[in-house]
Amino acid sequence: MASQTGAIVQQSLNALMGDQAFLPHLQDQSREQVFLSLAAILSTPNKVHKAFLRITLDNGNVVRIPAYRIQHNDTLGPYKGGIRFHEMVNEEEVTNLAALMTLKNALHEVPFGGGKGGVIINPRDYSARELYLICKKYVQYFSDILGPDKDIPAPDMGSGEREMDWMMAEYKSIHPGQPYLGSFTGKSVINGGSLGRREATGKGVYFTFRYLIHDFLKSQSSWLAGSTNTFAQSALALKDRPLTIAVQGFGNVGSITALEAYKCSYLQNKVVAVSDRNVTLYNPDGLSIPSLIDYALLHKGDLPDTEEALAALNLKAQILKREDVLYLDVDVLILAALEEQVRKDNVEQVKARMIVEGANAPVTGEADEALTARGVLIIPDILANAGGVIVSYFEWLQGRDTQFLSEEQVYKMLYDKMQHTLNGILPAFFGEPFTLRQNCYNHAVMKLSNVLYKLGKLY
Repeated sequence: MASQTGAIVQQSLNALMGDQAFLPHLQDQSREQVFLSLAAILSTPNKVHKAFLRITLDNGNVVRIPAYRIQHNDTLGPYKGGIRFHEMVNEEEVTNLAALMTLKNALHEVPFGGGKGGVIINPRDYSARELYLICKKYVQYFSDILGPDKDIPAPDMGSGEREMDWMMAEYKSIHPGQPYLGSFTGKSVINGGSLGRREATGKGVYFTFRYLIHDFLKSQSSWLAGSTNTFAQSALALKDRPLTIAVQGFGNVGSITALEAYKCSYLQNKVVAVSDRNVTLYNPDGLSIPSLIDYALLHKGDLPDTEEALAALNLKAQILKREDVLYLDVDVLILAALEEQVRKDNVEQVKARMIVEGANAPVTGEADEALTARGVLIIPDILANAGGVIVSYFEWLQGRDTQFLSEEQVYKMLYDKMQHTLNGILPAFFGEPFTLRQNCYNHAVMKLSNVLYKLGKLY
């Protein structure tokens, strides 16, 4: 497990070690032994699978593409996690993301374990036929470990419903006569996917932010006003006033999160900046997010990056460097791009009063400590971006029961699930000396530890 996640898990175990209400019948040496076992289990994956996919390119050349499937922990259910198509994929990253999935599912009480996949490619460099072959080969090479009750992949960065449809079709051909609808989630609706799955992560990211700033603060403002908790004051300072928002990343998560903020009637939001891999667009008076989404859909996901393109859309915005989105003086910065975007070397330039992690691990451990010391409120990835896996669970259930939920039903179930988690986390966060991230990890580790102990896995 990468150092950041591993360190936070160890901190959770240290906190639980001293909490005599947790596993109270374990004392002294037997307690120490159990906690050593927990550290060993949660700090390492169950299995690491690696293959080199043999692909014949359109030009006739044969290449070998490295691919991974990491199965971290299946204590709570089948392994679950996306397949990332990106040139920076590596074993350490995929292992860390698989561990994060284990903890995320435990936190939100989703009956899945944690897994993750990766293929080391830039999908923009491959034709549709080549990507189709990569998807087929991925399933062929890992077919023995995948399945509706074993390991259930989903889309991630660089992959989407098209790739999941291709993969499910290959799984079906390899396993004739066996259940297959639940083998992959994030599929197109016509192929057994769930309405709302594509939008689920972005909607969940914004809902988490909105619920904290509007619903929770509104109902708990009297209690919080008297709190000495630094983050309570940081949150209250954002309540009942116009908020400026910047969104890093304009892919599936970032664009939907920005659109939710643009449309929200509960808060006085103004999305003043968005960015992609090429550019940051900034307008202190606010951006037209629907127009930018329409443009991106027609231009392979890219935002307009010239004055001519903006003029054609009748949009006013300053064209800045892509990394400038991180350093704007805004109330809220939503990170929905890659990991390790806010680091030790740039954290002092970040001016946002609140950060929401739509991506996985976009803030490094050192940067997290620096921001926390400044009183910046961070809604961590494990809490904010679970919408995708939650709706994947709904899709998996629909496939097993051959039922079909409406989009309205899916979103209601998603928000109910996330609200349940928030109501269990937020009071503890504002009442205990832990960051919101650490509180989430504490809850997740406690859930996993209890189940592991009852299953006899710790001795």
